[in-house]
Amino acid sequence: MLRFEVSVEDLLRSRFALSPAMDLCFLLGSLAGRDRPLPRAWATRLLPAFERLRRETELDAALALHTPQGGPNFVAPPPRGLNQTWADDLAMMRATPLEAARHEIATNATGPSARDPRVRAVLDSTDAVSRIAEALDRAWHELLAPDWPQLRAICERDVVHRVGVIGEHGWATTIETLHPSITWQASSIEIGHFPRVGTVRLAGDGLLLIPSVFIRNIAAHTEDPWPRTLIYGARGTAALWGEQETVPQPDMLTALVGRARARLLLALDAPASTSHLARSLAMTPGAVGDHLAILRGAGLLVRARSGRSVLYRRTPLGEALVAGSG
Repeated sequence: MLRFEVSVEDLLRSRFALSPAMDLCFLLGSLAGRDRPLPRAWATRLLPAFERLRRETELDAALALHTPQGGPNFVAPPPRGLNQTWADDLAMMRATPLEAARHEIATNATGPSARDPRVRAVLDSTDAVSRIAEALDRAWHELLAPDWPQLRAICERDVVHRVGVIGEHGWATTIETLHPSITWQASSIEIGHFPRVGTVRLAGDGLLLIPSVFIRNIAAHTEDPWPRTLIYGARGTAALWGEQETVPQPDMLTALVGRARARLLLALDAPASTSHLARSLAMTPGAVGDHLAILRGAGLLVRARSGRSVLYRRTPLGEALVAGSG
C-alpha cells in the first residue's frame, strides 16, 4: 500500500494539471502491447502508423526507456497546469541536459529492447535527447494530435466535476472518488494494491492531480523533479471507448428527444460548456448550442456563468428523464 500524509496546508496547495506528454507515453505503451489495450477501432486505425514510425524514426529508443514501474522524467516532464500543451512538453524535453538524460537512460533502459544494437546506438549517442524528442514529436502529430482536442475536453470536464465535488463535499470525498482503491484515512491518502509501498510526506507542497484518458488504474510520482502526483482515469473515458466499439442503439430517451440531444443530456453528468461538449462529443459548437437551447427551453437544462465560461447542467427534470431511460 502507498500512503500520502496530507496536512491542511497540503490541501490548500493541491491543484490539477494536464499532461499531453504523459498521455502520449500511455498511448505508445498501449500500442506496444504493454499497457491498457486500446479499443479495436482505435488500434486498427493507429497501429499501421505506429509500426511505420518504429521503422522510420527512433521511436524504439523511446519505447525502450519505459518499464512496468515507470519511465524517465525527461520524456514526460512535470506539467505546470491545466494549460499545458505538447509544445510546452517538447520544449522542456529538448532542454534536458545530456548528463541528466544519461542518468535516466541508465536507470530505465534495462530491458531486452534496450540491448538492440540500433536502439543502443541512439541511447548512447551524444544527441540522444534530440533524437528521442524528434521521434516523440512525430508520434504526437501522427498518432495523438488529431484526437487530442476531444480527449483534452474530457480531461477538462473531469477537472470541472472534481472542483465541484470539492466545493460541495470536500477533499476527502473528491480523493476517494478518483479510484476504488483509494481511501481517505485520518489525514492520509491510502492506495491499496499499489506496486510500490511506503509513506510519502507532502510536507506542505500539496498534491498534483492529473486526469488521463488512457490509464486504467492509478499511477503516482513520489520523487523529484516531479511534485507528489496522482494520475487517475478521467470520467467519461469509458463512454468514449464504448462509442468507438459499438453502435448506439435506440432507447426511450433517444426516441423522446432525438439522438443528438440524448447524447448531450447523458454527457451532462457534470456541468460543461458548449465548447467542451462540442470537443468531447465531436460535434460542431453551433449544433451543440442549438440543441442546448432546445433542451433548456424544455426545462431539462439550466445554465450559469463560471468565470469566463457558461456551464450547462441538468435540472431535476433532466436528471429524472436520464434516470428513467437506463
